[in-house]
Amino acid sequence: MRAEEQKKATLTSGNALDAGLVSGGQQGVHPRLEEIVRRHLDSRWLQPLHRPSVESYQRLIGETLLAAGQPFILDSGCGTGKSTLQLASRYSGHLVIGVDRSKVRLSKSGVDQSLYQSGNCILLRADLPTVWRLLVKDGYMPDKHFLFYPNPWPKSHHLKRRWHGHPVFPDLLALGGEIEMRCNWETYAREFAQAVTYATGEAVAVNRHRPRAGVSPFEQKYMQRSHRLFVVTVPRQD
Repeated sequence: MRAEEQKKATLTSGNALDAGLVSGGQQGVHPRLEEIVRRHLDSRWLQPLHRPSVESYQRLIGETLLAAGQPFILDSGCGTGKSTLQLASRYSGHLVIGVDRSKVRLSKSGVDQSLYQSGNCILLRADLPTVWRLLVKDGYMPDKHFLFYPNPWPKSHHLKRRWHGHPVFPDLLALGGEIEMRCNWETYAREFAQAVTYATGEAVAVNRHRPRAGVSPFEQKYMQRSHRLFVVTVPRQD
């Protein structure tokens, strides 16, 4: 779920420089965060897998080197895939797999089918929770897992739609690899870090992110508008 600049999702001041700045929603870490995270940790999520995404995943396994043991990096919620292309050039020894459910966003990178590959860059149109659950089930672990600017869902009653409040959060952690989540809303970053601590018992820091250049169109836009950016890094659990 890539961050969306929609009036219904995020309230802004109306100033062009503030577009995309999360404000007017929940203030501070949600008081029910621990309760919800622990509930998901203690119960198995039984929602059926998204069938078209299962088919996309099967293509990923059958038509790429992933099943042959090629190390891979995951770019979850890749949007247009621009960030995936950048990561692929940076990590030339890995398969770099960008996953997004939006046909419209991926079409901006020329993706008109469920799977596109160019060199070591793979773009997959699929539902993220389904892909994560299948990767865990089949024992595939990314070396790195990037979550760039997920949809913040800033209203208090939207907590369960944020990745750390979603039933799939235990699978996200079980997938493993080094997780790096970036966002432009400090509350989201603090909640994500705290949810990891509830699940693992390990303290995780929230740090300011000051990149020289944006890895994605969203990050570049936020940099140009002088937004405060945050990063949470979860070390690889072997």
